[in-house]
Amino acid sequence: MDVPNPSLGLFRLTWPIFLELLLFMLMGTSDVLMLSGVSDDAVSAAGVVNQYISLCILIMNVISHGASIVVAQYLGARRNAEASRISAVAIMMNLMLGLVVSAVLLSFGRFILSRMNLEGTVLVLAHAYMRIAGGFIFLQALINVLAGLIRTYGFTRQSMFVSMGMNLLHVLCNYALIFGHFGMPEMGVTGAAVSTGISRAAALGVFAWLLYRVMDVRMVPRDFVAFPGEYIRKILKVGVPSAIEQITYHSCQTVFLYFVTFLGSAALASRQYAMAISQYFFLCSLAIGMGTAILVGRRVGARQSDEAYRRALESLKWAVVITVLVDVLIILMRQPLVSLFTDNGDIVLLTAQIILLSLVMESGRSLNRVLVNALRAAGDAQFTVYMALISMVCMSLPLGYTLVFTFQLGLPGVWLALAADEWIRGLVSWYRWKSRVWERKSLVEPLEEAVPVAVGG
Repeated sequence: MDVPNPSLGLFRLTWPIFLELLLFMLMGTSDVLMLSGVSDDAVSAAGVVNQYISLCILIMNVISHGASIVVAQYLGARRNAEASRISAVAIMMNLMLGLVVSAVLLSFGRFILSRMNLEGTVLVLAHAYMRIAGGFIFLQALINVLAGLIRTYGFTRQSMFVSMGMNLLHVLCNYALIFGHFGMPEMGVTGAAVSTGISRAAALGVFAWLLYRVMDVRMVPRDFVAFPGEYIRKILKVGVPSAIEQITYHSCQTVFLYFVTFLGSAALASRQYAMAISQYFFLCSLAIGMGTAILVGRRVGARQSDEAYRRALESLKWAVVITVLVDVLIILMRQPLVSLFTDNGDIVLLTAQIILLSLVMESGRSLNRVLVNALRAAGDAQFTVYMALISMVCMSLPLGYTLVFTFQLGLPGVWLALAADEWIRGLVSWYRWKSRVWERKSLVEPLEEAVPVAVGG
C-alpha cells in the first residue's frame, strides 16, 4: 500500500522537520560529548574537520536545494510527472558531485588541514578523522537530496522517523567504536568518523525506499540517465545561487575559525562547545523556514501569490518569538550545560560568555531562516547571493578582524561580527519580501488551474 498524500499545513509540515533537525544536531552533539571524554584536542580536531565537511555538504546541496524548490513549484502547478523526472535527474547529479568531493577530500585532506594553523596532536587527529568522514561524504550528498525531495512531497514525518533510526544507530556505534565497547577496538576520533559512515549508509537505503513509496508518479530507470537541459537549468538557476550564499556563509565561518586558532586551544575548544550548544537556538526558526519554503514553493507554482506572501510573514512571527524564548531558556542554563562537556574552568567561563551573546545573533538569524527560504522558494535566489557577498564578505569579516585583533575582544568579537551580519541580511530580506518583487521569479506555469493548497496544521 502506498503512503497517503498528506495535507500541507505549516504545523503539520514543521514539527517533524523540527524533530528531524534536532536529531541531526544531537548526532553532532553526541560526537562532541563523547569525544570530550577522550580529550579537548579530540574535540578541536573533529570541530575543524567538520567545518570543512559542512562546507562540502553545502557545495553538494547545489542540486538538492535547487531540485526541492523546482519540484515544489511543479507539484503546485500539478505537473507531477515532470516533478518525478526532475527528482531522478537531481539524484544522479548529486551522486556524481558527491563522488568528486569525496575524492578531493581523500587526496588533499592533509594539505587542507596543514593550512589551518594546526599542529601536533590536533593535526594528527584531524587528519585521521578527515580520511574517513571526507571519503564517505558522498553518502550525505545522497541523503540530502532524497530527504529534501521526501519533505517537498509533504512527508516530513516519515523522514523524521528515518533520521531517528540513524541517530540511534550512530550513538550506539559511537559508544562501541570511540571507547572500545562490545568487543570493538578503542578508536577515539577515528571511531567517531567510522560511526558516522555506518549510520549514514544505513539511512541512505531507507531514504531511497521511502522516496519511491511516497511519489505519486514514480521514477523509472531511464529518468536517471536522461539529463534534459530545461530541468537542469531550472535546478541550477535556484541551486547555484542558494549554494553560493550558503558557501559564502560557511567560508566566512572558516575564516573566523582561522582567526580563533590564533587565540589558543582554550578559545578553539570554547568555540566548538558554544556552537554545539547554540545550534539549538535557531532550530525552531530553521524548521519553520524549511516548512515555509515548501508551502511558498507550492503556492508560487499554483499562482497563489497573496497566500504565499501572507504565509511567509506569519511564519516569521512564530520564528522570532520562539527563538527568543529558547534563547532565554538556554542562557539561564548556560554554565551547567557547558559543564557537561568540560571541567576546564577557563573554557567553561569563555563558552558561557559566548552563549550570552548568542541572544543578539540568533534573534537576527531567525529573520534570515524564514525570509531567505521564502525568497528561494519563490525563485528569487539571486538576491540572497548579493546580500551574502555584501554583508558577510564586505562587512562581517573586516568587522570581525577589527574586533578580534585590533580591539582585542577575542572570541566575543567573532560573535558580535556574526550578529551584525545576521541583522543586516534579515532586515534587508524583510524589505525584499514586502516589496513582492519575487512574484516575477516563478519557474513554472501551471498545467491547468491548480487546486488551492490546504492551510493550517
